[in-house]
Amino acid sequence: MRELNRRFKDKRGVIIRVVRWEPETNRVIYLRDNYEHGECFSSLERFKQYFREVTVDHEPTSES
Repeated sequence: MRELNRRFKDKRGVIIRVVRWEPETNRVIYLRDNYEHGECFSSLERFKQYFREVTVDHEPTSES
């Protein structure tokens, strides 16, 4: 199991946060804001079809 903290966008534009990847089962575990049932999961293959990573153009620094 590998702990992660990466943001992705689903096909509707909703942001989700990937928290783990389980290479043994080939599953991606993620969280949706305001989703009352907790963690969601998807196979890596299916996840790649429906989600795109959100990139940050500019992150604030302590100098800003």
